[in-house]
Amino acid sequence: MRIVERILNGDKRAVARLISMIEDRNRGALKPLSELHARTGNAHIIGITGPPGSGKSTLVDRLVKSYRRQEKTVGIIAVDPTSPFTGGAILGDRIRMGDLSTDQGVFIRSMGTRGHLGGLARTTGEVAKVLDAFGMDKVIIETVGAGQSEVEIASHAQTTVIVEMPGLGDEVQTIKAGIMEIGDIFVVNKADRDGAENTELEFKAMLDLDPEKKEWEPPVLKVIATQTEGIEELREKIEDHLTFLKSSGRLERINAERTKTEFMEILKTNLTNYILERSIDKGKFDELVRQIITRQIDPYSAADELTEAFEIRAGTSNSDDKD
Repeated sequence: MRIVERILNGDKRAVARLISMIEDRNRGALKPLSELHARTGNAHIIGITGPPGSGKSTLVDRLVKSYRRQEKTVGIIAVDPTSPFTGGAILGDRIRMGDLSTDQGVFIRSMGTRGHLGGLARTTGEVAKVLDAFGMDKVIIETVGAGQSEVEIASHAQTTVIVEMPGLGDEVQTIKAGIMEIGDIFVVNKADRDGAENTELEFKAMLDLDPEKKEWEPPVLKVIATQTEGIEELREKIEDHLTFLKSSGRLERINAERTKTEFMEILKTNLTNYILERSIDKGKFDELVRQIITRQIDPYSAADELTEAFEIRAGTSNSDDKD
């Protein structure tokens, strides 16, 4: 049975196999991804981000259990630091969510960033699509915890949850650049610690500074994930945000923008590979690289030179076709 059929029939091992192919950039993954595309667009994609140590994994664990009590199926993409020895994920999140791994309604995948910035792995979006096609009601993406660089999660998630904790000094100041703008829900985790009230007030004060009147006002919640306190309210707020996205038409706009971005990335990759593999002389390419290294030419002029060479060859090819 083909891998796509196995996935659509609920085979978790087939899902894991395709995800591994995607992570390895195996071109054999392209056809299954293409076939699965028509089955996507149904899952609610939730991003969980925030600094290291804020308790994201425990919060995700409790949130997923809350969804399971509602009989929702959940896919989890836990982006971990990359192991310097194997190149794979260190699997810290998989260990912390171990009891969920036996739940047939949950699929967990740990992914290494493999040097990709933004708190995500390069293939996160494609993996989310596989879990969507697999039939997961919710797909939760937990970022690695890279601080201010984690704004990339907003390009993948429909609902973004920012997690912070008290006791990190000037808490909100550490994440305000970029991160505040992408948050749909803000969580002060470990709210039993000293300073939780101040962190909550700082969040609210910074949100009040936004000069734009927003249709959705991001709530600020206090949570103690280890004790499951506030988790039900968090789940309800996430569902409220999904309802808002649907009723306001923003969900369609978010999905359209994400589709456009994905299509452009695929197109750029295909065009680059086509030009490098079929239209550019490798000797010429290597010579230009050597000249850039020795400062005989700058990389911008070198790129223009290759582009012009491609245009000439493409024009010649078109003339030959007409003849």
